Amino acid sequence: MQIGTIGAGDLAQAFAKRMMKAGYEVKLSNSRGPESLRDIVRKLGPGATAATREEAVACEIVLLAVPWDTVPETLANLPKWKNQILIDGVNPFHGKAKSFTPANVGNLSTSQFIAGLAPGARVVKAFNHMLVPNIEGNPAINGAKRVAFISADDTGAKKRVHELLAHCGYSVVDLGNLRDGGLIQQAGGPLAGRDLFERGESSK
Repeated sequence: MQIGTIGAGDLAQAFAKRMMKAGYEVKLSNSRGPESLRDIVRKLGPGATAATREEAVACEIVLLAVPWDTVPETLANLPKWKNQILIDGVNPFHGKAKSFTPANVGNLSTSQFIAGLAPGARVVKAFNHMLVPNIEGNPAINGAKRVAFISADDTGAKKRVHELLAHCGYSVVDLGNLRDGGLIQQAGGPLAGRDLFERGESSK
């Protein structure tokens, strides 16, 4: 299976490495086009491909990994979604580096906000609570599996991402829907930035 990324920064590259180690192919894309991704793809190695955003979005599963301030413009300029799964890995902060300020989307979770900008996509919240080095790192340490939280309104999409992350070696914990589960794991929530491990079977 091929997986696409919208964005090719640190998060997308760490995600690509983890997916490739599990045997998946990854099509990375950004706003500057495939030519700008040659060095990144070469460093990632076999299994990584530089793609247009249109090619990345055509994959069954697509990771959204762009700066929060570019989300509306990015999603507005993509082809219409046709039931693909969109994994929301975006950190909801304005600005960069030390000038971060939390985004305010009213009573919604940020994943609900993103879902409203991507009609036709089945949005699943995942990876947002993890630090980038932990996504790239080994998901199993001393017999315990790193926990990956997921949230979604679409049961089928959530199951598909659950299977994907479990195959990658994570212990997957379902936090419920995009609103309640999303608020718990997004930046500012009680699980944001937590590096948790679990022994035994994955939660469902």
